[in-house]
Amino acid sequence: MKKFSGVVSSAAPEASESGAEILREGGNAIDAAVAVSLALGVTEPAGSGLGGQASFIVQKQNNVPFAINGTSLSPAATPKDIHVSQLSGHCASTVPSIVKTLDFVWKHYGSGNIPWKRLVEPSVRYAKNGYTMGPFRRKALLRNENRIIINKMIMQLLLEPDGSVPKVGSVVYSPVLGETLQRLGDLGADDFYTGDIAKEIARDMKEHGGLITCEDLRQVKPPRVLPALCSKYKSWTVASLPPPASGWAVIMGLNILENAPDDIMKKESPQRLYWLLQAMEALRRQRVYKPVRDLVNYEDTVSKLISKEKARKITNSVMNPGSGETTHFSIVDKDGMAVGVTQSLNSYYGAMCASPNLGFMYNNYMTEFVSASRLNPFALRAGAMPYSYMSACILSRNSKPALVLGSPANDRIISAVIQVISAWVDMGIGIENAVKAPRCHVAGEEEVMFEKINDNMDTLLFLEHKGWTPYTPLSSLFAGDLNPYFGGVHAIANDNNRWVGAADPRRDGSVIYV
Repeated sequence: MKKFSGVVSSAAPEASESGAEILREGGNAIDAAVAVSLALGVTEPAGSGLGGQASFIVQKQNNVPFAINGTSLSPAATPKDIHVSQLSGHCASTVPSIVKTLDFVWKHYGSGNIPWKRLVEPSVRYAKNGYTMGPFRRKALLRNENRIIINKMIMQLLLEPDGSVPKVGSVVYSPVLGETLQRLGDLGADDFYTGDIAKEIARDMKEHGGLITCEDLRQVKPPRVLPALCSKYKSWTVASLPPPASGWAVIMGLNILENAPDDIMKKESPQRLYWLLQAMEALRRQRVYKPVRDLVNYEDTVSKLISKEKARKITNSVMNPGSGETTHFSIVDKDGMAVGVTQSLNSYYGAMCASPNLGFMYNNYMTEFVSASRLNPFALRAGAMPYSYMSACILSRNSKPALVLGSPANDRIISAVIQVISAWVDMGIGIENAVKAPRCHVAGEEEVMFEKINDNMDTLLFLEHKGWTPYTPLSSLFAGDLNPYFGGVHAIANDNNRWVGAADPRRDGSVIYV
């Protein structure tokens, strides 16, 4: 029998293979994560890249989980009296932090067996030699074609020489990005912040009215290593990302579901669906009306939000009423270290602008700030952290990781992660079935979106009786009868004493066993 060296699940087969290469050569899950992250920036440019940010959730066998907050910050020149809607193009980008984060995790948590240049090599190879266009990635291009064709330089980066969208199965090249990655591999990550890459970013920003300067890049600090937010769901310890990410919302949602009778949560039924919807609605209201206001000293506030007492109060209230785009990948190595990484440019293709000499998209996280209130924790100002729905989680028992997962899809991240966890824990259907099961999401006041409208009359009558208005959002991104709008969960679970990976069939992802 071949020796188990790990599992990689990501949104692009080339990225999964990049991580697998590193695991085969004796790297650990962190080493592999760096390679996957960089390769995704090449092969899934709609979701992430060198111009964005990333957050990690990590747990080693017999150790406590921890989070690495790789958030980006708004530039020093962020104007005080401007509406967020006026920030577009180069002005919409926070200072990219992902390269600093990857360099930090490799130096502090990597195996020590794999040099930085080797971790960059797969992304250089796919950029220069090409990768195969997948169906979801082509649909993402088609969906954004009108935005792409108005910018000749972006057309050159994303489309065929004749201006057409690459067909499924065609080979896509990114030579300019390949040269940038080659430079990062040869000179190290610091070149992005203090070298010629930094100078080119600042020059490009100045030429196009952007806000980022050489000093902004030089001031980017290493990511913060923070205790993961932890709670219990049934017999499992759940660990997730702290603010500015939204792991607290996943934990609060699971705490609410824990109050549901076990026999209801074990199988599909109108009652199970109702519990899920009410939990999602409670989270939506909390995020909208009572956000976490201090994103640095958040411990007291968050501990109350994820407490069992808070969940019981919400349950009593809602169950007895008196009256963007992101990407996620998961890795487990031969020693059982679990790593979940969510990284993003915010919207599809971020700010839809790039330096023609560097080849990567800038993010548009500045649009996540608000202009209305200076008291709001996400008010537009210099040096601020943008809001994030990132909610990567690790479930463990006796300090042994058994499930690592996360998702893209803006606010649907939270609902997708909760539904997959509940299906895996409560229904026991295995991680592959849990990931491909149809999803729902609470969009607003008593409006619920379904990936598939349930034609069970009992369910429809039940929803109507409870005051919910169901509908199915249309999307040009459908994969069969599954809709990527509801997330792209990439997960790895220990099912029956065997590590099993699941790549969301809504995307182009793949699982590779090493």
